[in-house]
Amino acid sequence: MAKDYVGSPKQHQLESKRKRLTWILGISGLCVVFYALGAWQNSAPPTSRSEMYSRVGCEVASPGAAVNNPSSSLSSSSSSSSVALDFNSHHQIEINNTDSVANFQPCDMSYSEYTPCQHPQRGRKFSRDMMKYRERHCPTKEELLFCLIPAPPKYKTPFTWPQSRDYAWYDNIPHRELSIEKAVQNWIQLEGNRFRFPGGGTSFPLGADAYIDDINELIPLTGGTIRTAIDTGCGVASWGAYLLKRDILTMSFAPRDTHEAQVQFALERGVPAMIGILASERLPFPARAFDMAHCSRCLVPWNDYDGLYLIEVDRVLRPGGYWILSGPPINWKSYWRGWERTKKDLKQEQDALENLARRLCWKKVIEKNDLAVWQKPINHKECIRSRKVYKTPHICKSDNPDAAWYKNMKACITPLPEVSSNDEIAGGALEKWPERAFAIPPRIRSGSIPGITEEKFKQDNELWKERVTHYKHMINPLSHGRYRNVMDMNAYLGGFAAALLKYPVWVMNVVPANSDRDTLGVIFERGLIGTYQDWCEAMSTYPRTYDLIHASGVFSIYQDRCDISYILLEMDRILRPEGTVIFRDNVEILVKIQGITNGMKWKSQIMDHESGPFNPEKILVAVKSYWTGVASQKQQ
Repeated sequence: MAKDYVGSPKQHQLESKRKRLTWILGISGLCVVFYALGAWQNSAPPTSRSEMYSRVGCEVASPGAAVNNPSSSLSSSSSSSSVALDFNSHHQIEINNTDSVANFQPCDMSYSEYTPCQHPQRGRKFSRDMMKYRERHCPTKEELLFCLIPAPPKYKTPFTWPQSRDYAWYDNIPHRELSIEKAVQNWIQLEGNRFRFPGGGTSFPLGADAYIDDINELIPLTGGTIRTAIDTGCGVASWGAYLLKRDILTMSFAPRDTHEAQVQFALERGVPAMIGILASERLPFPARAFDMAHCSRCLVPWNDYDGLYLIEVDRVLRPGGYWILSGPPINWKSYWRGWERTKKDLKQEQDALENLARRLCWKKVIEKNDLAVWQKPINHKECIRSRKVYKTPHICKSDNPDAAWYKNMKACITPLPEVSSNDEIAGGALEKWPERAFAIPPRIRSGSIPGITEEKFKQDNELWKERVTHYKHMINPLSHGRYRNVMDMNAYLGGFAAALLKYPVWVMNVVPANSDRDTLGVIFERGLIGTYQDWCEAMSTYPRTYDLIHASGVFSIYQDRCDISYILLEMDRILRPEGTVIFRDNVEILVKIQGITNGMKWKSQIMDHESGPFNPEKILVAVKSYWTGVASQKQQ
């Protein structure tokens, strides 16, 4: 047998193989070790292409904090759409860094409750005739503030709904006047560090609930026939607050400072309201908007100016809608001494009111105790014939009945759409609530809004259903009661508000004034509420009155009409501390917006569209930081 020598080639081959195997095992072991170390340092793997980009140093905002925790930075959710996106290298737009951002300074504490277009000092320059000085009078460009409206020094997050209906923090609205002035009428009571709203009113000492029960005995408030209401001279809006549990949505309004901060109290409670007055201009609503109108000792001079104010109520009231009046002159035989008026004076006032209602073709349904109810006709067939008897007011001609933004009232009856029979409802019948919300609105069914078909209406509903589901993943508090007062700055057909109906919120649907398509009438036909607004001006509301603002395409509309910085400052004014804004727009505009809001103490991030990262439209979610003003020496 052959013998292996030390220098044999076979021995060298075996040794070489052993070394190579050892080397390979060593390298493999090191690879495993370094891979495990890398995985431990970055344990959360990228969930999408967008997130992979953010991992290589392209962050616009830190993805480490949650959107639903406003006190920290915004973060990603489990969805890929909630990841911070960077567009700098793709769109050639310089994203503002913290050092280069214009930082907005707080305004003086004297502006804490500043309402630019209803500022009392500015209003005093205008005529007191017809209460014109209490109407909207907006500042000129030179008068605009370029600072942030401060919250009161001890501002607290408001009570959540439904507790907020009955309570509000004193420090948020530090006004005792109403609790003293209206103490007997039970509007509001101060209890320690909070206000309580017992539900009382000037004409309902037993409370709003009992008062509404009395109305329900006269007209059907249940069953879904009545859904939208308007309350003139609303006080702290207890009537509207207690109608909500009957599925009736009320637009409450009152002038600025008739009673200190009454509309502010209403919104703090989570009840729909806005600053407004019956003066010389139309209310900012379309014709045939509300199913019911109400006045409880609202002090409106209904018989003055040829009945102009009741004619305006007629314009915004739906065919077959009801007008409810309590207080003077109703039931004057029982109260004339307390009202410090003569019997003759009160009788003349009621007779004149009854005559005016007849000339408007209204029918008096009933007068019982302290309540009187009239009903508008369902069409104008008989009303046109009655003009042979009642010469005034005549029926308007050549007028857009929906035009209501800075339009003077007219002392003529707004015509109803033509009908073919006496029992046909002018403009079309509505479904009962809640079916009404998603039924085809009559204005779309009749083709009266160019370019909007029944099919487009259905598609819009599906679109917003999908989008709101997407929003829920981004801002979890949507379903947890974190938000109550919501505004849609560009509401279109009201699809966003309709998709939110299952949540404990209400939505102020805004249709930009002078839009190509006026869709606010459609929104009211769906059983929702809203208003016209030009966003180059301030909103008719107090500071800190909305929890969530939705702005879809708003800045594409206004970027060439006015400085978007002022629109964002107005949004900051009406947004509560730690409130949220959802912007939808193209990337270029969102980057500009983010650059400005960085200087407003907002935390934000740009996210993917719900359809994925390849859609050119993106979503910017921003949260207003919590901060307050500093009390002056005098206030301390």
